[in-house]
Amino acid sequence: MQISANSIAIEVDDQGPPAAPTVLLIMGLGMQLTAWPDVLVNDLLGRGFRVIRFDNRDVGLSQGFDDLGSPNLMWSALKHLVHLPVHSPYGLTDMAEDAVGVLDALGVQRAHVVGASLGGMVAQHVAAKHAARVLSLTLIMTTSSARALPQPALEVSRKLMARPSDTSPEGLAEHYQQLFETIGSPAYRPDPQAFHEQMMNSVQRAWRPLGTARQLAAVVADGDRTAMLARIQAPTHIVHGADDPLIPVAAAHQLQECIAGATLDIIPGMGHDFPLPLMPRLAAGIATNAARAA
Repeated sequence: MQISANSIAIEVDDQGPPAAPTVLLIMGLGMQLTAWPDVLVNDLLGRGFRVIRFDNRDVGLSQGFDDLGSPNLMWSALKHLVHLPVHSPYGLTDMAEDAVGVLDALGVQRAHVVGASLGGMVAQHVAAKHAARVLSLTLIMTTSSARALPQPALEVSRKLMARPSDTSPEGLAEHYQQLFETIGSPAYRPDPQAFHEQMMNSVQRAWRPLGTARQLAAVVADGDRTAMLARIQAPTHIVHGADDPLIPVAAAHQLQECIAGATLDIIPGMGHDFPLPLMPRLAAGIATNAARAA
């Protein structure tokens, strides 16, 4: 269903009893709410939570911002490299206000906030700037974007930035399947046919590459959030793959060092994706961290 959040149209999926403790799931760069595995959602529902997931602005079925144009990502990266200010059509702070707006629209006063990758960056802003709304915080495969942290290998960055040569649904599905073969979990390879069907369903639901580019520009413009992390008061749990090629695991250790009382779960063989065999472990970590808020 669509709601108005932060004065824009946001597509949401809201499951579970309205009076139950709420888990708010914030997805990563260019990814839709459907990228949260149903098995994870169902596990959380079975633990007695209300689960809300939503399409971030500019992706999926939420409101687009094509009127803001297409950012020059190469120019933005060069400016960032030499410590010059980077302009983006909107910021991660705007996306954080969207997330809080979802809670407002659905009548949720406080939630257990879970963010993955870019969603984890947005969640950092939510927890630091809206502490009264965040019962607990779980950060999955994300980073503070501190400049000293290791960066992805050149081949990984190249694959991430590559444009698909075939923009038919079949061609797009193949493109994203190859991308996730590069950044995914080496110890938890998905069934190729099932994963291809998942990618087909995703691109048929929505494919908005310019929205992804604007989100990426927002990440670059946001810069280093290290100083902000000291303002996070909610019990925090950090989950990261030991074999993440996109955001190296050093980012998780740095987050733990900067967020008071944070717990850390480094998972061997996990990359930058959501392997289905690991979903019970992620759900248990979210639930255990939520219990700390009590």
